[in-house]
Amino acid sequence: MTQEQFIVTKEHRRFTEFADTVKRQHTIGICYGPAGIGKTLSARRYSNWDKAHTLIEEWGRREDSDALVYAALAKSRTVLYTPSVLLTPRMLKDELDEVFLRVSLYIEEHLKSIGKSPKKGAFPIVELIIVDESERLSPTAVELLRDRYDRNKVSLILIGMPGLEKQFSRYPQFYIRVGFAHQYRPLGQDELNFVLQRHWRHLGETLDLEDFTDAQAIAAIARVTRGNFRLLERLFSQIERVMKINDLTVITNDVIEAAQSTLVIGVS
Repeated sequence: MTQEQFIVTKEHRRFTEFADTVKRQHTIGICYGPAGIGKTLSARRYSNWDKAHTLIEEWGRREDSDALVYAALAKSRTVLYTPSVLLTPRMLKDELDEVFLRVSLYIEEHLKSIGKSPKKGAFPIVELIIVDESERLSPTAVELLRDRYDRNKVSLILIGMPGLEKQFSRYPQFYIRVGFAHQYRPLGQDELNFVLQRHWRHLGETLDLEDFTDAQAIAAIARVTRGNFRLLERLFSQIERVMKINDLTVITNDVIEAAQSTLVIGVS
């Protein structure tokens, strides 16, 4: 899902408030929730990483349009990092150092362009590091992050599956610094209806909550996805395919069942 297609849900707003508080209070936060409910999407949106990641990863010739990326990074003051499966502590240090340096340089460029000098105080230009897929971190990697938090005064958010908050309790020196634990929840019924209205419009249809066929379809989708954002997107890609193949114009229970049959359902 691109930035333009991003749907601002209640859970995303809660994540934004959580991240702002972690950054403002200079602490460590843990965000946990089932796979596919939108944790990574919210982190990418908050950090403006969809706008910036290509520029950060491809170090080369600069373009005038890059100024928009610099401004986005200056607004978030955030680095988003996803550790690889075979991550070593040395790799973690080197990769974080590199992305931290590049983001800091881009933010400095933006501040200079608007006539502001970067503050040379106790806090760095980058104020927050968000680590996705945090279950991949080894004990040594966790200790390295704690050391960076202590030395560089950079706030930290770790994102992962349910149980992540208990996993880090095994590291008392790290855990005692955790200020907030945030549970990212699936879509509620009202939000699900709102998202489904967008999907109906995308298919050229209008969702009517008072219509029996539409209400039946909503109930079936809620049962299949259980408010899981990623599964909802996958289901609708199949719904669109089924409707196109069969030249249908109405989303019915039968269409949803046919779309569901092509999916591997992996919601816990």
